[in-house]
Amino acid sequence: MPRPSKAVGSVALVTGANRGIGLAFVRELAARGAKKVYAGVRSPDTLAGEFAGLPAEVVPLDVTDQAAVAAAANACPDVNLLVNNAGLFTNTRLVRTTDPDAARREMEVNYFGVLNMTRAFAPLLGANDGGYIVNVLSVAGAFPAPFMGGYSPAKAAALFLSSITRSELADQGTEVIALIVGSVDTRMAGHVQGRKEDPRDIVRAGLDALDRGEHVTDTDFMAIDARARYARDPARYERGMTRLLKATVMDTGR
Repeated sequence: MPRPSKAVGSVALVTGANRGIGLAFVRELAARGAKKVYAGVRSPDTLAGEFAGLPAEVVPLDVTDQAAVAAAANACPDVNLLVNNAGLFTNTRLVRTTDPDAARREMEVNYFGVLNMTRAFAPLLGANDGGYIVNVLSVAGAFPAPFMGGYSPAKAAALFLSSITRSELADQGTEVIALIVGSVDTRMAGHVQGRKEDPRDIVRAGLDALDRGEHVTDTDFMAIDARARYARDPARYERGMTRLLKATVMDTGR
């Protein structure tokens, strides 16, 4: 007998909801029977009908602004499914860069943004029978990815945060899953060549894994393949990453 989806009847909040994986989450949660989806968007005035026909309510939200996060928590007390999806990739190197603040901005969004949201919504999830947290991470956070600059360590920090959150919130029954995502056809990956996955397929894989009660899941072929190759021979994989870095057009600071 098919396992019922945890999305059915849920009240979800998705950060970075206006495009890419975030928008796919809003649509797929609605398709799976979510009661309501709060769509967290930094600039609601730029929307152009993305949520038409969906049970979505737009919430102004910048995950790096603690006042905005607190306001969102106050406005959405019925949330029982939190999707931390908002992300930033500056496409600049970590050490040899002309933008030394880029790594800090990436850490603010990709790590502290997740932490801000988790801290603000943890009490609400606990009050709503525990609920669920879905952290949209990256294969670049599962092992060092030098061609991803400061994005890689920020996503790695968020992966550790996912595990720590799971332990800290276990007594209130909150389930936490980290999605390890490979190359996806989104604006953030516009510079990437080769195979890219449909965001909707990533979301389906992630929500299916949530239904199975998994803690960490690889959502696509690239994530599975890259993690397997790194596990087999980390040194060889790192050499390959170095070659890829040399072939990647980035801000080198030179």
